[in-house]
Amino acid sequence: MTPRQLALNIVQRLHEHGHVALWAGGCVRDSLLGREPVDYDVATSATPDQIVALFGKHRILSIGAAFGVIIVLGPRGTGLQTEVATFRSDGEYVDGRRPESVLFCSAEEDARRRDFTVNGMFFDPLNEKVIDYVGGQLDLRNNLLRCIGRPADRFNEDKLRMLRAVRFAATFQFEIESETLQSVTQTAHQITQVSAERILQELRRMLAHPHRQMAFRLMQQAGLLFGILPDYEQASASSGVSMEHVAEMLGRLQSQEFLPAAAILMLPFHAPEKPTSRHRLGTVRQTCRNLTMSNKEVATVEWLIESLDSLRMFRQQPLHVVRPLLADPRADILLQTARAVADINPSFPSHDDPVAADEFRTAWSAKELCPPPLIDGQDIQQQGIAPGPKIRTLLNAVRNAQLDQQLENRSDALKLLQQLIAADA
Repeated sequence: MTPRQLALNIVQRLHEHGHVALWAGGCVRDSLLGREPVDYDVATSATPDQIVALFGKHRILSIGAAFGVIIVLGPRGTGLQTEVATFRSDGEYVDGRRPESVLFCSAEEDARRRDFTVNGMFFDPLNEKVIDYVGGQLDLRNNLLRCIGRPADRFNEDKLRMLRAVRFAATFQFEIESETLQSVTQTAHQITQVSAERILQELRRMLAHPHRQMAFRLMQQAGLLFGILPDYEQASASSGVSMEHVAEMLGRLQSQEFLPAAAILMLPFHAPEKPTSRHRLGTVRQTCRNLTMSNKEVATVEWLIESLDSLRMFRQQPLHVVRPLLADPRADILLQTARAVADINPSFPSHDDPVAADEFRTAWSAKELCPPPLIDGQDIQQQGIAPGPKIRTLLNAVRNAQLDQQLENRSDALKLLQQLIAADA
């Protein structure tokens, strides 16, 4: 069973029991654009209690029942589910996120409380008919993103809609209607009322999309970028990595993953003149954490930015620097990031560096890039060195010599170890 089949089955069953049931929102928009929807939402005249009674408690999740939303599960083992929402109008919004209450209503009233015209259409799959109360079809034909009703009202109801406007416009290459864009610009400073988690969710989708450059420029144009990252303009000016540089790099990035784009976005916060990695990346780390990225994501963004430094002048870098980088499981996204940065970031000397790094990686097997260490901590302790930081220093020195091809075997490694210990005595 496909998501489409499940949604069709739900509409048919609701219809058989005397309820109006239609596909709603993004699935209608995507179908009209000739795209296969990822998922399908159903809007219906049936109340939550009626939906539960019809499909049975074993097939539903009532997480959003207070707002008229029920999740209907597909057949066991499919993992499919469809959101089924009762036609509703929203009560007063007091937190810039969700209404205090909802009132069940007609399909037309339901359409008029939605965000943008292209998201406010319904489709009757039984009669194959589009039902459009808000002019969404015309705006789709004109590649225009327009709020339903007064834009200020829509954005005051839910501030996140401002970022959604940017994402939809960039994703579908739409122009934002003038009054809608003006309202975003006037309200952009209020984006701080939205939780960091919800903002990050939108940023993930924007930055992972091929049209991320347009999304970045729209956020900058409307002022949303500076609401989300208040120090961005100052960081760009002081770092030499301008916002235009960032936009161009995002446009060149081939990866469709979030983290390479996030690393490029954070480049203005990198301070290469600082003495240690901890200081150079301190603002990057804190900014990522403020956006509620996971610890693993923060570490990867830091690694990508710091590793770009090691790819500069690649052919002049020692082997013990480049081999671990290119053996890392994240090497693909590092090279994708480096290709986007080269020639745009003023501190990156040449577009040849990522090319040379990729050629180097291709010429070596994974085992050759990162062979097993020739010695370990026990070998050092057997030389009379007590546990402590010195062991790590000695291990690193021997490992670097191994990666630099100065050692052929374990015997050579032990000889070097003895020499290092004697030199430090």
